[in-house]
Amino acid sequence: MWAWALLPILLAIGGAAGMWAVCAMAVINGTVNLTKGVPYISECGTYNPQSCVFSQLLNICAFLGIWVAVLRFQQIRDFGLNSKVNTASLVLGFISALGISVLGNFQKSVLLGVHLFGVFLAFFGGLTYFWLQVWLTYKAEPCQDHHRVGPVRIVLCSICTILIFTTIALHITGHRSSAAVCEWVVVMAFFVLFGLFGVELRHIDCHRLAVQKHGRGTPLGSNDVLGLSNAA
Repeated sequence: MWAWALLPILLAIGGAAGMWAVCAMAVINGTVNLTKGVPYISECGTYNPQSCVFSQLLNICAFLGIWVAVLRFQQIRDFGLNSKVNTASLVLGFISALGISVLGNFQKSVLLGVHLFGVFLAFFGGLTYFWLQVWLTYKAEPCQDHHRVGPVRIVLCSICTILIFTTIALHITGHRSSAAVCEWVVVMAFFVLFGLFGVELRHIDCHRLAVQKHGRGTPLGSNDVLGLSNAA
């Protein structure tokens, strides 16, 4: 069922397009002024009416991100790698999605501390998640996909790592416009990294939810909460 590949692609394209749409709305209604420099993404989405679109967009991205993380986790298990790294990647995927939802719902103009906490979870949780996916790509890929997506993941994760710390340094030193440019590049790279999962999820033939009965009776389905069948 190659259609599962459309899920991360939808997240990547829809999320990126939504971010630029929010920025365009902020420019059109004058809440940000490009003549004064490049705004942070959160600055574009902090005022009405685009704040509503911003919040809803990030909530949808968080939901789709969790869905992709769960599918990828079970796919790795079905490939035969039931490791702590895979479990850790799932947890970090959830943490990153939580951060995305938090920073989208708590705008910086209202609750700056909570917003920054969400930013921390989203960026550092997401970065660690994708680095773990680099390891898993080479460790548990029977379909030779690592030759295609592995090098791309390494390059994008390296760029994101450098730019995240560059963004922090530029922000602290007062170079806000340059820091904002770095932030935009990191976010777009994150969307591309999510889109790369489409290459691997296209191997999924089916997706089923199995419930195990405890106590009396025979268990229904398998021991796994989620079961996937992967094509060769």
